[in-house]
Amino acid sequence: MAILENLNTLKLTDAKRPKNQPPIVQRRNKLISKLCVQLELAKAKHSGKDFVVKRYKNVKDLEGNIKSIEKPKRIKPWWFTSSSGALCINVFYGSKVLELAKGKTAIEAANLENVIEVLGLLKREAEIGTFDAAIEAASLQLRSRFELKIPKTSQKSKVLTDSIVQTAFINK
Repeated sequence: MAILENLNTLKLTDAKRPKNQPPIVQRRNKLISKLCVQLELAKAKHSGKDFVVKRYKNVKDLEGNIKSIEKPKRIKPWWFTSSSGALCINVFYGSKVLELAKGKTAIEAANLENVIEVLGLLKREAEIGTFDAAIEAASLQLRSRFELKIPKTSQKSKVLTDSIVQTAFINK
């Protein structure tokens, strides 16, 4: 009966987990996870430690067996030193830099401690949806690269006519 008494202190609901999230929430979560990785990388650099994210890769050995091995994933820091000597931070969604304000894509930071603070602030802002419009714009740019490119019909028909001419010549 002690278990029931403990359950009575909790607020129970009949909420159901959604089967899928809206695309903007998925994109926001992707940005938040990348910001978390950058935050951990900055903290490790500040304390002088190495930060490594491991990923698993399936490889075949000499006998043909497939084994899963751990490999370190390369992480590029989003901060850099500008030509003026200040640290600047870009926010990436995929390979695209997010535009944080009209024509502004970087945040200036004084030192690595400030980079950690700024990344934490960016993570909190991403959680509340501040970057949703910028993420949507970057997502559209990224998706446009993957559109199906239809070959020109003139090139296709030239190849077909050349092959018809060759077969006609061979048949004579």
